[in-house]
Amino acid sequence: MFDFLSDFLSSMIGVSTGSLDTKKIDNNIELLKQQGWFKKIYDDEKYHRLFITNRHVRAYLQNTTRVKKFIRSEEAQRKLLLLLDKQLKS
Repeated sequence: MFDFLSDFLSSMIGVSTGSLDTKKIDNNIELLKQQGWFKKIYDDEKYHRLFITNRHVRAYLQNTTRVKKFIRSEEAQRKLLLLLDKQLKS
């Protein structure tokens, strides 16, 4: 319950403590890896490293509400791909 509230408030008001919750991010990645479209991206060599080392991508995946939206919405999936491509270029 606390995680949901924390995610919700963070997404609503843009507050971040600046630290990443590695366990939460890894759990969210595991949840996403159950989805065929995500597993393809995750296993793609050009993106894989971003999921492990890129702070922006990991922060994006820390939000459980957002992760659940990826599962439901093709538009949210496209936004994730845009973020990944942007991070590859930077």
